[in-house]
Amino acid sequence: MPKNAAQRRPRPETVIPDKLYFRIGEVARLCGVETYVLRFWETEFPQMRPNKSGTGQRLYRKRDVEMAMRVRKLLHDEGYTIAGARQVLAQEARELRASSPQLPLIEGGASATRVKAKLQKVRGELRDLLGVLSAPPARKPRIGSHVDRKLFD
Repeated sequence: MPKNAAQRRPRPETVIPDKLYFRIGEVARLCGVETYVLRFWETEFPQMRPNKSGTGQRLYRKRDVEMAMRVRKLLHDEGYTIAGARQVLAQEARELRASSPQLPLIEGGASATRVKAKLQKVRGELRDLLGVLSAPPARKPRIGSHVDRKLFD
């Protein structure tokens, strides 16, 4: 039984603005919680790890905001304990990994041979590119050096 039925009522869907980073105050407003709650959730849920700026300010990406909103829904709307919400999130992550399509390996036949040939070609091109990028830059003569003087004397 919910302690407070009004507290368990689902919130209307919040639209996350299209931004690269969000500050903790913005995320707190979107989730409808205080900033200290978000900081506490970071200690309890390993999935919530916002980046920090050079000054130590938390910078949440859209996926971090979505995770905070998911945690809020589990704890506040669905009535899970922190341990229960942690288990739900872990189960969802396992299901997502299991259902994620892996790159298909083509076995047997001419198609496997073509794929292998293409991969070898790409690998060779990457090695060539690495060689070009790791070669020391060619030295250019300085303007006004003895080479330039010989040309114009």
